Amino acid sequence: MKPLQNNRRRFIKHTVASVGLLSLPALLQAQPGRKAVAKKVVCVGAHPDDPETGCGGTLARLARAGHRVTIIYLTAGEAGITGASHTEAARIRTQEGINACKILEAKPVFAGQTDGATEVNNEWLKKMRELIVFESPDIIFTHWPVDYHPDHQVAGLLTIQAWMKEERKFGLYFYEVQTGLQTALFHPTDYVDITGTVEQKWKAVYCHKSQDPSGIEASGHRTMENFRGLELGVKAAEAFVRMTGRLQGEINI
Repeated sequence: MKPLQNNRRRFIKHTVASVGLLSLPALLQAQPGRKAVAKKVVCVGAHPDDPETGCGGTLARLARAGHRVTIIYLTAGEAGITGASHTEAARIRTQEGINACKILEAKPVFAGQTDGATEVNNEWLKKMRELIVFESPDIIFTHWPVDYHPDHQVAGLLTIQAWMKEERKFGLYFYEVQTGLQTALFHPTDYVDITGTVEQKWKAVYCHKSQDPSGIEASGHRTMENFRGLELGVKAAEAFVRMTGRLQGEINI
């Protein structure tokens, strides 16, 4: 009987670990009388404006809590301005990304792939892993790979491969971008209340002037925030799918 109890304890312990001890709401929850231990947060997005729209409120909350945030843009959005050359569009959108990161208190990194022509190959698997290892994240966010935009798929797949191959454990979470229009089959495991940072998020989104930010706002993102907020019982929220399947370390603040 005693061995059975011990086995049960081990089962519970490993089950909790395998589903991921890193909970975003727990990470962000204030601990009275306890100083937060700064952690490293990385967000990978396909284009400038994807991380901001997908999880900008969460990134702002993490930065406000004292964590160090880096945004890795897979491309510079070269194909994203009608009538502009790739060179000119990249210049404009790179600066917009830099401006948005200032609002979110994040460090911008541009990986160097080309908008509309992104690739998953051994060279880029190696480079993305190197970028992520250099940042040494405790938690990482990226695109949900079931998305109609191929660049979003590539960003997600490269990040997943880096997560799988990296010996140092870190939490991996996927964010949504216009669920129902772009992101598909997205069933959240975690939510973050962004009521206190939603305006900061939208100030960052509005840095992307070339992308018609008012159009972005009206295209369903505000509705999605409100809907996720209703699910969580708050005014506005962002939702995530947590990657599971191996033991992950716990983050405490």
